[in-house]
Amino acid sequence: MTPDSPLSLKELLLAPPRPDRGLEILDRRGRSIGARSWRELGEIAEAQAGRLHRHGVQPEDRVLLCLPLGFSLLDCWLGSVLRGAWPAAVAPAGVLGGKEQALAQVVHAAEALTPRVIVGSTHLREQLTERGDRAIAERVVTPEELEELTPVTGALPDIHPDQTAFLQLTSGSTGKRRAGVISHRAILHDTYASNLSIGQPLGSTAAESLERMVSWLPMHHDMGLVGGLLFSLRCGFDLTLMAPEAFLARPRAWLQALATGAPSLSPAPNFAYQLCAERVRDEELTGLDLSGWKAALVGAEMVRPETVRGFLERFESCGFSASSLRPCYGLAEATLAVTFDDRGEGPRFRRPPEGSTEGWELEEVTCNGRPVADTELEVRAPDGTVLGEDKVGRLWVKAPSLCDGYYDDPNGTYESFDDGWLDTGDLAFLHDGELYPVGRHKEILVLRGHNVMPHELEWLADEAAGGGGSERCGAFAVARDGSGEEPVLVMEVSGRDDAALRALDSEVRSRLGRALGLPLADLVFVRRGQVPKTSSGKVRRAELRRLYLAQQLDRFELPSEESS
Repeated sequence: MTPDSPLSLKELLLAPPRPDRGLEILDRRGRSIGARSWRELGEIAEAQAGRLHRHGVQPEDRVLLCLPLGFSLLDCWLGSVLRGAWPAAVAPAGVLGGKEQALAQVVHAAEALTPRVIVGSTHLREQLTERGDRAIAERVVTPEELEELTPVTGALPDIHPDQTAFLQLTSGSTGKRRAGVISHRAILHDTYASNLSIGQPLGSTAAESLERMVSWLPMHHDMGLVGGLLFSLRCGFDLTLMAPEAFLARPRAWLQALATGAPSLSPAPNFAYQLCAERVRDEELTGLDLSGWKAALVGAEMVRPETVRGFLERFESCGFSASSLRPCYGLAEATLAVTFDDRGEGPRFRRPPEGSTEGWELEEVTCNGRPVADTELEVRAPDGTVLGEDKVGRLWVKAPSLCDGYYDDPNGTYESFDDGWLDTGDLAFLHDGELYPVGRHKEILVLRGHNVMPHELEWLADEAAGGGGSERCGAFAVARDGSGEEPVLVMEVSGRDDAALRALDSEVRSRLGRALGLPLADLVFVRRGQVPKTSSGKVRRAELRRLYLAQQLDRFELPSEESS
């Protein structure tokens, strides 16, 4: 980092590089609920730190936040950082998960982090009480109750770069959620390195080349918190924050917010680009100018070649350039960024190395670019041997932005970290120094002696349903009658039409048989919203498997041909 780089989030927040720029928040209907400059945000966060002090919050106390997008969430999160406490955000009940699932996550996070205080709504307090979690409910304080307190002056302790800044809950797609311990040094290096990589194709840094960011990603997810809020603060962008519900209800609203002509950037998972390609109607393309969208970052899940191609084809007429679409790779344990496609040549694809995928039928995978500054990648065999290029293995990462392990979880830390390296759990190969993710090692399905990635089944099922992502589904394996592991696929459908579902059942099974030579042990159709997902929209396959085995999925039972 440069000599004039801030040494902590406290220093950055109280002396932002562009204090007169700032952020605006839009509600679920896309209407502004207010705007603040970065200077005002810091001043209000300082007052909130004083209120948290008055409430009894001390440095290193955990503060759990369960609030929807709004200034109350930002004030309490940033105020906790300034107080020297360790904030962690968890999703309130909303569209990215059912109410019971969201409440269970609050309880799990509270039990794991033992927070001094939980900032949430009165409704959350009532729900926890009704659930029987009175001890947790008693720790809930509302933003309105905090606002009534008189701030303690001088509540800001000195902060060293190696001290913990916040706790980031991992997405938990393959197992229990953990909290990465993120230091001030790690977050500042992550934003510094991202600034360089995103700006590379533009001939300068992102801060010098771009003016605006638009993000609808939730603040409890690393891509929304780090990649949206904190990166914008570090670079001095004007930031527009949208409620996730606003984007999911009307994807064009995201694109419209970017259609100002100003040089802009915006990050999102693969499924968001797919949703835009599918649901933005022809007549909605009229007057949509995306020529100012210079950095469209796509990550957080496997980047599908067909999604990327479909988005480019759909929005080329709106002035969107292929060179703006930048696949990237990151994870919460690395604070966020690991690689960016920084060539500015548009997305690139490659067939996995011959024989290296051991029977997987992936035809091509997407290049996720080169490591960001000061970051090293290794692809290792199961025995730990470092593999050469064009060999698939487990991806390991070493970087200054790695978290300091998992909070209060020495076993998890031991399993994932080794001598400054992080085992990401992902499978990938390198080619010309660039990263090509292949899938998730922990989710490999071992079927008839072959390794199969679950997303292969899911993508084929999506195609059978007529689109690449609109019919959300999840694949996993179960043991049947001593014959080994067999695949199960759960698909969300919009409604029950027995004839249509029978036809879809036949088409899905046929495609999987032709492509992979695999018969399904079970194909389950469920209503929309039943497939559990992480905060970034990824399918939580381990949880889906648990629900299936516990017979807790409300499935559509198809009548036989004779009875219909």
